[in-house]
Amino acid sequence: MSDNKDTFFAFLLGGIVGAAIGILYAPKSGKETRKNIKRLSEDIVDNVNDFSEDIAKTGKKIYEEGREKVLSGKDKISEAFDAGKKAFEKCSKS
Repeated sequence: MSDNKDTFFAFLLGGIVGAAIGILYAPKSGKETRKNIKRLSEDIVDNVNDFSEDIAKTGKKIYEEGREKVLSGKDKISEAFDAGKKAFEKCSKS
């Protein structure tokens, strides 16, 4: 997961730097440049929001999988404990 995160941030940073250089060197008026900067910032916010949602979904999925494994393990331990208890009681009565 860390590699995906690093790759995404490297891609995002590269896009920001490239867009900023392109905007600053483009032969446009100040009004057009400000409009482009605003659009760029909105795109960045959207990308960060999408990435945050993906991280939240992944975290929830990992939590649910872990929870299922813990509950499954708990059930197996309970069954083993009950079987051991019955075996002990059976041996104690003999």
